[in-house]
Amino acid sequence: MLITGGHRGLGLALSRQFFRDGWRVIAAGRRDKSAEAGIEALALDLADERSILRAAASLAGRPVDILVHNAAIRGAEDGLASVKTGDFLDTMQVNALAPLLLTRALLPNLARGHRKVVAMISSRAGSNAEGHIDNDDGDYAYRLSKAALNMATTKLAHDLKPDDVAVMAFHPGWIRTDMGGEHAELETGESAEGLKRLLENATLADTATFRTHDGLNVGW
Repeated sequence: MLITGGHRGLGLALSRQFFRDGWRVIAAGRRDKSAEAGIEALALDLADERSILRAAASLAGRPVDILVHNAAIRGAEDGLASVKTGDFLDTMQVNALAPLLLTRALLPNLARGHRKVVAMISSRAGSNAEGHIDNDDGDYAYRLSKAALNMATTKLAHDLKPDDVAVMAFHPGWIRTDMGGEHAELETGESAEGLKRLLENATLADTATFRTHDGLNVGW
């Protein structure tokens, strides 16, 4: 399996839990060293399409059972006044476009895998139905990027279903990470444990679903 942003936070927790259960884990990120012995590191800069293509080329011929798009950036957080073109486009590039490009580049690897699962670590903040639950008037770039990622999930789910690839979105919860902050509700390990359970049990029947880390449905 391959996890983007697998060197810290939720990605690291997922990498460790899958690895300790016997999975061969590739942690992709801008660091070229693994955070834990036995977990393979893959250099990947999601802001650079050439880096995405190089990373995919280095995996030629290798199966990928589960692809987890976990890496993301926050973008400006100070409301409408903070929206700037460069920051907005950078956030969209990493959070929404890069998962599309990486999924496309790794389709041959997914075809070789047994499970064929693509997981988008999204957020309820990007939900048109439930995004208002989070009492925050900022984060325009982040919220819009996650809304775009949600649409990418449903579009990919439709397009890849004939190839038996399941594509799902997940709201991991408010987690104590660099992005989530120290006052968040969940430890990374708790969220990772729930996500791992869902991913290991995912089938094609689960494609085009949006769920929390504990399996509850999230409105698009």
